[in-house]
Amino acid sequence: MKTAAVSALKASLSEYLAGVKAGEEIIVTDRGKPIARLMPLQHDETGMPEELRNLEKAGIVRIGSGRIPESFWKTQRVKDGQAAARKALIEEREEAR
Repeated sequence: MKTAAVSALKASLSEYLAGVKAGEEIIVTDRGKPIARLMPLQHDETGMPEELRNLEKAGIVRIGSGRIPESFWKTQRVKDGQAAARKALIEEREEAR
């Protein structure tokens, strides 16, 4: 757990908030005395639908961070020379009509 003086927090708020987003807790101090704690919100505090939280608790889904990892963009794509994925998508859309 990190600590930050009010003056340091004011000077580098974005950096501290990035740490909080990543799961860190920060104790804010004023003249060396703790006065507040910055911590990430829990999933149930973010306005996420209850159904989605229940699916996560059951282990059916995993809630992402909202970011796509950089490694995703470097992953080699699967070759689909016959366009099977595209054809399946078109069929699925037509069935829904």
